[in-house]
Amino acid sequence: MGEVSADSITVEMLREACGTVRRSPLDVINTPMIPWCQTTLPLKTSGNIHIKLENMQRTGSFKIRGVANQFVRRLKGDNFVTMSAGNYGKSFAYACKHYGSKGKVVMPETAPISRSLLIQSLGVEVERAPTTRLMDVVNRCVQEDSMTFLHSYDDPDLIAGHASLGFEILEVVPCPDVVVVCCGGGGLLAGVAAAIKLSGCENTKIYGVEPEGACTMYKSFIEKKPVGMDAKSIASGLAPPFAGTLPYVLCQKYVENIVLVTDEEIKSAVSTLYKAGLVVEPSGTAAFAAVTNDKIPDINDKNVVVILSGGNIGKDELCNFPD
Repeated sequence: MGEVSADSITVEMLREACGTVRRSPLDVINTPMIPWCQTTLPLKTSGNIHIKLENMQRTGSFKIRGVANQFVRRLKGDNFVTMSAGNYGKSFAYACKHYGSKGKVVMPETAPISRSLLIQSLGVEVERAPTTRLMDVVNRCVQEDSMTFLHSYDDPDLIAGHASLGFEILEVVPCPDVVVVCCGGGGLLAGVAAAIKLSGCENTKIYGVEPEGACTMYKSFIEKKPVGMDAKSIASGLAPPFAGTLPYVLCQKYVENIVLVTDEEIKSAVSTLYKAGLVVEPSGTAAFAAVTNDKIPDINDKNVVVILSGGNIGKDELCNFPD
């Protein structure tokens, strides 16, 4: 991606994408947003907290939103390649099957085998590689097999599709004080933040949450440019090899700060949510973990929204979490 600017993402572009997502033949769901006080989840703050349940989304995560907008703007029947730890790959495969496109997902070796098998069951090829070599494999597919690369987080059409989640939040809580969003490559965080800020909520504070072992956006904020790292975390969906360029630029403009959670805090969050009847994968719990471990400042007596971004976790994986 060449030089990018946050100003290239306009509210008109995001609203158009939101309409595209809502009309998509992929049947994207306007997921429920429920008050925390109407769950059995423990609550240590006096804030008015809402939880956005993207774990109930089509294909099990928010990723289908961006995919829906990407595919509408690409040639039908093309031969696509992407890289993903699982959730984007699942939505990508679902869209390939619907549109009759061929596809390949390059996955990190650390991703659960069950996710590779699920993606393959939708008719898409999977190739596993070390995290640091994912882009090398993608580039080989583009050069040798003439495949079209669809980026799983650093793509304006994808980010605009994810912004639909931000608009849905505002339909329930018109002017939230705080919004907490997980962050991997930054596509979801960038889209939600841009939608909320460009809708006139200038005083809303938006926080991204990353695992300590996969904090590419956190490091990017410090170094003032997108950086990569050998990311390792139980939250494999939040462990890309590098932060996205466009997501970084948008997050710099619209996001208050990036906070970090430990893998132990993520594990505890998975268990706590499960006990309350909510099946959420490790990557999907990061924002929740940040709130329950007091990582987000000044939320007492505030209107707060926490996004549970995905629920793609198998029974075999749940056995690895504490009771």
